Amino acid sequence: MAVVASAPGKVLMTGGYLVLERPNAGIVLSTNARFYAIVKPLHEEIKPDSWAWVYTDVKLTSPQLSRQSNYKLSLKNLTLQTVSSSDSGNPFVEHAVQYAVAAAHAKFDKNNKDELHKLLLQGLDITILGCNDFYSYRNQIEARGLPLAPESLAALPPFASITFNAENPTGECKPEVAKTGLGSSAAMTSAVVAALLHYFGVVNLSLLLMDSSGLDVVHMIAQSAHCIAQGKVGSGFDVSSAVYGSQRYVRFSPDVLSSAQVAVKGMPLDDVIVDILNGKWDHERTKFSLPPLMSLLLGEPGTGGSSTPSMVGAVKKWQKSDPQNAQETWTKLSELNSTLERQFNLLSKLAEENWDVYKRTIDRCISLKSDKWIELGTDPREEVVVKVLLGAREAMLGIRNLMRSMGQAAGVPIEPESQTRLLDATMGIEGVLLAGVPGAGGFDAIFAVTLGDSNQNLVKAWSSLNVLALLVREDPRGVSLETGDPRTAGIMSNISSFRIE
Repeated sequence: MAVVASAPGKVLMTGGYLVLERPNAGIVLSTNARFYAIVKPLHEEIKPDSWAWVYTDVKLTSPQLSRQSNYKLSLKNLTLQTVSSSDSGNPFVEHAVQYAVAAAHAKFDKNNKDELHKLLLQGLDITILGCNDFYSYRNQIEARGLPLAPESLAALPPFASITFNAENPTGECKPEVAKTGLGSSAAMTSAVVAALLHYFGVVNLSLLLMDSSGLDVVHMIAQSAHCIAQGKVGSGFDVSSAVYGSQRYVRFSPDVLSSAQVAVKGMPLDDVIVDILNGKWDHERTKFSLPPLMSLLLGEPGTGGSSTPSMVGAVKKWQKSDPQNAQETWTKLSELNSTLERQFNLLSKLAEENWDVYKRTIDRCISLKSDKWIELGTDPREEVVVKVLLGAREAMLGIRNLMRSMGQAAGVPIEPESQTRLLDATMGIEGVLLAGVPGAGGFDAIFAVTLGDSNQNLVKAWSSLNVLALLVREDPRGVSLETGDPRTAGIMSNISSFRIE
């Protein structure tokens, strides 16, 4: 019986760089772009001589990359080895497998361990699939002579083959695969961990709404596997949103993963997992979502993405070399991030207190540029809503200004000139509340928050600016158990939820 689990991609709206340090918060929205992990037995039956086996087989398939990796999993120390020396493998999935198997070992008594052993002897057949929105398909769209529009993306087959970035002679920080910046590695790791833990019987993903403790286990294991796979303990907001969904996030203390870092040097994985599961995970997450009648929209400018780790490294270097200016910048940024968060929360409160006034105000603002909103009328209740909307815009403009300055000081393109021009043009379009570069910035997709559920003004404007509007929308759900293989079960949430007018 196959188990299929999924986890969402993310957009870090505020908290870029700051979220690396406690107690700075970031607002992270999960999306309807999801990574899927399908886990099933590799062999239907256990072979008679399996009692003497020291290793079992693991097969990892990534159809979109046309890759298959074969491993041997040690039944004693739970480590994976590639069968072929020429196999590049996937460190995120490899660590997810090792940590999930070790977690099952740590959680189970003898009877359950015997059942786990039988499952492992059948081998593990793992397939990973990412929604098209994680990757750039501009080349395919342009090659087909199609317009740069969401309809063109919707016409692509689900889980299409992925474009690789060409070697870049200019030395720009570009990853191997052309991505849109939605956190594919975190979503993939979380989906694999969730699917395996459910497959082994450690958690029951179908009961998460009644009992969230299973999510906590998924989070601890996914967070650990992801950090070790990327070779550093990051802030973890991407994994947290992949597991729990949209939230206001404050990072965990890195010390909680000290034993996992030691494990790389030889500490037994069983001991590491016990430490991780019993550790003090002090991250903070508060439920958050966009106010009613607001939509998240992402636009891909076609530059193939940026390498977040190298940009973070440059900012950290600047912090050390100019601590006073760095601290002043971060303090101001933190204050503006909090201001934007307050404005969003206030808008949600205003919608709750007087829906008719809130909806009427939003409906009237949709067709106007922001500088005309204040002229809407004399109703003081509408004026309150408009002032909060403008306060949110002002906060985002301040955040962008400081992020630009930080990038210039650190020598990295946090908001490159091309993105600045694009964002300024975006914020000048009717019905657009704000726009920015998510997370670490750079050349990834930009985001915009628009009023109402129709984004046609922005989609058309972006198309004229050579920007492809993606099918991504906010979806506050985290990890989910799916009913079947998304290639045959018709799971196409990123396409079906897009409104084409």
